[in-house]
Amino acid sequence: MSRIGRRFAALRAEGRAAFVPFVMAADPDLATSETILAGLPTAGADLIEIGVMFSDPMADGPAIEAAGLRARDGGASVRNTLAMVRRFRAKDSDTPIVLMGYYNPIYIYGPAAFAKDAAAAGVDGLIVVDLPPEEDAELAPFARDAGLDLVRLATPTTDDARLPVVLGGASGFIYYVAIAGITGTRSATADAIAVAVTRLKRHTTLPVAVGFGIRTAAQAEAVAEVADAAVVGSSLVQKLAETLDAGGRATVRTVPDVLAFARDLAAGVRRARRGKAA
Repeated sequence: MSRIGRRFAALRAEGRAAFVPFVMAADPDLATSETILAGLPTAGADLIEIGVMFSDPMADGPAIEAAGLRARDGGASVRNTLAMVRRFRAKDSDTPIVLMGYYNPIYIYGPAAFAKDAAAAGVDGLIVVDLPPEEDAELAPFARDAGLDLVRLATPTTDDARLPVVLGGASGFIYYVAIAGITGTRSATADAIAVAVTRLKRHTTLPVAVGFGIRTAAQAEAVAEVADAAVVGSSLVQKLAETLDAGGRATVRTVPDVLAFARDLAAGVRRARRGKAA
């Protein structure tokens, strides 16, 4: 069983969902993002998504797009991101790490070399936003051979005809994109999310994580009532942005404010299903 599989199995035994924060590697600089990454497990992160900077992030809203620009200026690269994971893994052997991004940086790196190096660094899974299952044959075999989980995306527009294609070959968990559109712009209703998660669970035994549009601890709690994980990205990177100085540099507030917000979100997830059996 993969590290992701073990973590979800443990949470299932506890009878609760996972809190999955998203951070952009090298936002606003390598040292600050690495310090935040190191503090997230203590702040309540059950799994962590790390964004890999890309210049044309078509699925991302203004907050994450701005984080990517700061990361570019802060020294982001695929190799630096893998090095950051390697240093994290030297101190934390349990918390699963998923890289989330776009295919172009992987293509430039070389899919086979990337999968090998990512696994060696301690990465557990990949979410490649713009690589649909019909076109992922140039990456998927290398990822599977390296032991990396391939997390697939389902959306409100994924109909019953396409769903088997999306789920086929998926591993780790399914990421349900709760809105049709870019990140951080609006939120789906709790009822709509519940219906979507129930439908997905009729077709897969993989855990279902829900992201896009979760901004508050209360929203994270509502998602965690029905899903296996709540993913929070835009509001976390926006919290980071609010702590920066006029030149976009980290301040003494940056790390503690981001980790405090993560703790608040994690507490919301942990309030869900309280008193219910596993």
